[in-house]
Amino acid sequence: MGTRSRRIPWAGLVVLALVVGPAQAGASELSAGVSLGWLQAGTVPRLAVGPHAGISWPIQRDILFSVHDLCTFLPPTQAGGPGVYNQTSVDLGYAWEDVNVSAGPSVAFYVVPACGITLCGRVGGMAVGGHAQASAYVAGPLGVSVSANVNWIGGGSLVLPGYVSVVVVAGPVLRWSAK
Repeated sequence: MGTRSRRIPWAGLVVLALVVGPAQAGASELSAGVSLGWLQAGTVPRLAVGPHAGISWPIQRDILFSVHDLCTFLPPTQAGGPGVYNQTSVDLGYAWEDVNVSAGPSVAFYVVPACGITLCGRVGGMAVGGHAQASAYVAGPLGVSVSANVNWIGGGSLVLPGYVSVVVVAGPVLRWSAK
């Protein structure tokens, strides 16, 4: 996976914010944070850390349309070396005053070390799947976010001929609202 493909989800988020944001002036919410957790691709779980960002717009009273991007890094200190897993999702969700929950389809671009039943190696490509996220704001704009992503990865790889990958991360989140 090249640098260009990792930039596409972030560029899409920015373009969407610029196009839809003015149309929904005063109604959007931006959130960003850093998360820590694990990525499971194959038989070996790996430490995962990275930034996440999202933008949400209300489409009805408490119903939200959201775009989320999570860029997960697998540190090089682990067996198999470093990896990158960048997932973008388009979600529908529900919002209370201090809690947002959302879920929807996702697409991920990845280059990660993985172990199957008999082989270990690097796998890379694009995967489709699903995303769910919950954020609770406990001190004004500061909160905690938990995100889970499930994607089908590997495909024709000899290492992972077709496995589900799971990424679960949690961490602090900060939101900015324009009401």
